[in-house]
Amino acid sequence: MGEKGHEAAAPRRPWWRDAVVYQIYPRSFASARSGVGDLDGIREHLGHLAWLGVDGFWLSPIYPSPMADFGYDVSDYCGVDPVFGDLGDFDRLLAASHRVDLRVLLDWVPNHTSDRHPWFLESRSSRHNDKREWYVWRDGRDGPDGPEPNNWRAAFGGRAWTWDDRTGQRYLHLFLPQQPDLNWNNPEVERALHDVLRFWLDRGVDGFRADVVHLIGKDPSLPDQPAALAGVDLVGVHDDPRTHDLLRRIRAVIDDYPGDRTMVGEVNLPGARRIAPYYGRGDELPLVFDFALLSAPWDAAAWARIVQEAEDAFTPIDACPVWALSNHDQVRQRTRYGGSEDRARVAAFVLLTLRGTVFLYQGEELGLENAVVPADERVDPGGRDGCRAPLPWTAQAGYGWPATPWLPFPPDAGARNPELLSRDPDSILHLYRRLIAARRATPALHGGRWTHVGAPAGVLAYDRVLDDDVRRVVANFSGEPSRWRGDGAGWLVELDSSRPSMVPGAAWDGVVPPETAVLLRPG
Repeated sequence: MGEKGHEAAAPRRPWWRDAVVYQIYPRSFASARSGVGDLDGIREHLGHLAWLGVDGFWLSPIYPSPMADFGYDVSDYCGVDPVFGDLGDFDRLLAASHRVDLRVLLDWVPNHTSDRHPWFLESRSSRHNDKREWYVWRDGRDGPDGPEPNNWRAAFGGRAWTWDDRTGQRYLHLFLPQQPDLNWNNPEVERALHDVLRFWLDRGVDGFRADVVHLIGKDPSLPDQPAALAGVDLVGVHDDPRTHDLLRRIRAVIDDYPGDRTMVGEVNLPGARRIAPYYGRGDELPLVFDFALLSAPWDAAAWARIVQEAEDAFTPIDACPVWALSNHDQVRQRTRYGGSEDRARVAAFVLLTLRGTVFLYQGEELGLENAVVPADERVDPGGRDGCRAPLPWTAQAGYGWPATPWLPFPPDAGARNPELLSRDPDSILHLYRRLIAARRATPALHGGRWTHVGAPAGVLAYDRVLDDDVRRVVANFSGEPSRWRGDGAGWLVELDSSRPSMVPGAAWDGVVPPETAVLLRPG
């Protein structure tokens, strides 16, 4: 209890609430020496992230890997693949990032390893090996060589079981056969994966993005999927209650370290109400991605409905929503919106003024589209090459890469690069920077509540409010001008998606041009 006459101090907000985190796909961000991105290339371009104003970045996997799934098939959780550098390079990147106040999140892949991981090699060597039960091995339904143990499907197609000649059983893999599932029902596996977290936390990382973390809890009886889901892979439907105890113990590892370490979970379940339980009572995942906007049509009413559903699910449990419009698995947002930069600007405007934590995928600040990758140059088993194309940095041939990159560049690379866009104060790059700066400087945008405001068809409007600080966003998704003054109050324009260089403070006339958004403050 505080001393008489003194009120208790308000709880300190951790850095990751309402943060803006930039996702780096290391193979394609920047290279210091070749056509494949590396850690030194990232370090050389930290100035771009600091200038943009983000709070930190998430690195897609950098671990040693055979690259069957480009790093999500891990062969050593406590190392760096030579294509990216080594642990010394990582330590230098981490130190350099912290010097410019950028937090660093690593991708953590807890559901499966590579089939070349030493753990799996031991597990596969004999039915009697000490690590046999570190993975999920089963006889067939009617005996060792009978049909598959259940009807589960793998994410990249086919059955989720592969036969092993040496030991006469099948092993489970919810992704590629080269990605066998770990058995989290085995306490030794749980301890080993906790030790992986500690290895990186001890080095100073600020947290993790947990890959398909909702898959780690499994019923040991491995029951069939219902008939209606028999042809569907488990990634978008698996929701086993055992996962929640596992997450509470993972959270305890994270919370044992100082400095607001965090973890954002990839939980590929549809709808905010399905993912809300993964926050627990503040004792499971600190952050959970809500991917609903990634598949939303270009429709103001649909976006309003998605955000309201999130508010209804997360506000009562004091959970922080996590929003993204693109990532390394999805078509780039501008491509999804028919190639329209105006739409991409409006989408960014909405994304960066919502309540919650925002993840930006590398290159969206440049307005990039998916690269067109010829069939004979495609390498990804999931067909995701287009969104993973290398970033152009300069306007000259080669676009700032020391060698021909591993994938083709996106369209308009000669124009859509930081060198040129930074010179145009009305570019989409400057719009992102202005939005992030407004979000950071404005209490209402950095912690205020979100309230939907009724508006004409085709227009998404909402208020952000914290105490006496108020901002209104009006986003016109339609192809016609909107003439609407809302509640009739006088508003001043702080930012316009089409003219980010405008001097703020002009009186708003109630008109929003087609596919344009404005940020308003009371007059």
